[in-house]
Amino acid sequence: MPEGPEIRRAADRIAGVLVGRQIEQAAFAFAELRPFEKRLSGAVVESVDTRGKAMLTRFNNDLTLYSHNQLYGRWFTVKRGELPETRRSLRVALHTRTHSALLYSASDISVLTPGQLESHPFLCRLGPDVLDEDLNAHSIVQRLGQRRFMRRSLAALYLDQSFLAGLGNYLRSEILYGAGLHPKRRPVDLDAAEKSRLAEQTIRMCRRSYRTGGRTLTGGAAGGKEGRFWVFARASKPCFGCRARIRREDFAGRRLYYCPDCQLEERS
Repeated sequence: MPEGPEIRRAADRIAGVLVGRQIEQAAFAFAELRPFEKRLSGAVVESVDTRGKAMLTRFNNDLTLYSHNQLYGRWFTVKRGELPETRRSLRVALHTRTHSALLYSASDISVLTPGQLESHPFLCRLGPDVLDEDLNAHSIVQRLGQRRFMRRSLAALYLDQSFLAGLGNYLRSEILYGAGLHPKRRPVDLDAAEKSRLAEQTIRMCRRSYRTGGRTLTGGAAGGKEGRFWVFARASKPCFGCRARIRREDFAGRRLYYCPDCQLEERS
């Protein structure tokens, strides 16, 4: 599933062809959404933004197109009249005079009024967006200390969208490695320095992934090694820091990668 940085980059691409432009034609694959085709045709797109892994395309008639890619959804932007090379099923088409934004294969799609947006069952449960410019390390440290989060394993917490929206499987592994923390540890077990390091790595890894298109490994920091990640999908390969073999285990029902030497289960 695409994580927050990938969805934000897709939103940037869509904004580049839609924002400030009038929709000449809107089309939906689902019958329950087709009544909105006329209401969106003629409307102007005001913004395209994200909340975690959800994308919000806002129009000047107070309607918002909500979409969540889930596992298989994907947005394409093309010149008007062209189609991407894909075997996916087209779900949403937004056409301006010159370009089209096309959503394929997603099924979690709605057109919402302001009130519906405010009470949306997914959006209203989300924590702060990991790429929100106002999110800082101090606010993450405060959330780590909240009663509902403090006794959960970091492995589970870093998939919980109510803690921070936009985190996912590869970011979880990369953040915990960068912070030098074992996935079984809990916020309540961490000292102040460890919490601060975790918070700083959370922001750093997410913003780096956004800038680089999903790459958290920096060539210079890894001695010029090729690859995208520090530990994710690198089971049995040597750690870039200490050369121990990276391990893969299932935590919270999903695969997680970590270094057994750099991320000790018990505080040394």
